[in-house]
Amino acid sequence: MIPERCTFCKGTLHEGKTEFIARVGDKIIVIKDVPAYICDRCGEAYYRADVSRKIDAVMRDVHNGRICCRPLAAGEVELTG
Repeated sequence: MIPERCTFCKGTLHEGKTEFIARVGDKIIVIKDVPAYICDRCGEAYYRADVSRKIDAVMRDVHNGRICCRPLAAGEVELTG
């Protein structure tokens, strides 16, 4: 069930599309155009159960080497202090 308000900042949720980003080992995986309810204040994304299951299936395939992703340039920094 999707809440009416963001559980973090209490902003309003609107239907839209977002990117799901995850680290798998030393790689970053980006799933584009994911349907979601997105907070208009903080940008937090909430996924319906069926969308979440699809994300899980893609991530399983990535972990098992069944999906070959094209390289994506990304920078990485550490937060210090």
